[in-house]
Amino acid sequence: MRAVQSTLVAVALVVWMASSVAQPLRVNAFPNAKALPLHAGVAKGIFARHGVAPELTFTENSTRQREGLAAGTIDIALSAVDNAVAMVEVAHQDVIIVTGGDSGMNEFFVQPYVRSFADLRGRIVVVDAPDTAYALLAKKILLKHGLEAGKDYAVKPVGRGELRLKAMAQDKENAAAILNLPFTIQAEELGLKSLGSTVDMLGPYQANGAFVQRAWAIRNGPLLERFIAAYVESLRWAMQPANREEATGMLMEKLKLSRHVAERTYRMLADPSRGFTPDAKFDREGFANMLALRAEMESRGAPAPKPEKYFDLSYYERALARLSK
Repeated sequence: MRAVQSTLVAVALVVWMASSVAQPLRVNAFPNAKALPLHAGVAKGIFARHGVAPELTFTENSTRQREGLAAGTIDIALSAVDNAVAMVEVAHQDVIIVTGGDSGMNEFFVQPYVRSFADLRGRIVVVDAPDTAYALLAKKILLKHGLEAGKDYAVKPVGRGELRLKAMAQDKENAAAILNLPFTIQAEELGLKSLGSTVDMLGPYQANGAFVQRAWAIRNGPLLERFIAAYVESLRWAMQPANREEATGMLMEKLKLSRHVAERTYRMLADPSRGFTPDAKFDREGFANMLALRAEMESRGAPAPKPEKYFDLSYYERALARLSK
């Protein structure tokens, strides 16, 4: 018993010593299931062991997150990397993507009265912001079914995932939205229905990732690498089957989920084909598809820029090298 107590004291001391010298880092994300590695990394002292003290904040929508990164009130943003592309192309900010994350886990949800995509003619589609990932995916899918935004249906920006779900739950005139975890599961329980996965409809897609201002990365390279290393280690911890129960508890606590919804959410996050990408690896094919989609929907079919313009994976590679030592 004394040996166990001594070990626990020693571990606590190591974590305390690491956190006492950890560098603060302002990290902003969306308050959805994809934030699990952040919560796990803080709770298990993983960031502290890497000398990082994340100050976590959660955004209401993509627009505010981009504004915060541009203004320097956010150091690292984690969300759809389409936002990084928008910052480069629309706001002319020198932003780089430094990790991958997942392919979206997105599904196209509709009200019960909607039998097919054709039934969305004359209806309202709710989105996060009108010019980024969820809106572009919805517009492309509907265009494939002969419906054009602004002409055949209205696009209404309402913000992040739970706000899109809330909008559909409170007003049946809001006919459709693209949702991700845990809101897809909650939507099912409210009687809404899925018309399918966006990846199944549109192919590989680089969705979530981390992105920063390039100048900030140059000034803070070692700190960024430590953050990425800690994030990858936190993701590994969260996806270990032995940690499923504890990770599920974190989803319940942080997202205010019932056990049933949290357990289903965790299983989907851990799904090797649809969940988190192992080690937050960047998907070059999925990113090229995302750029092509953006060029088609936002630039009237102009050729997509070269992908290398938007990312620098050297920080990620050095971070993985840290973990392999």
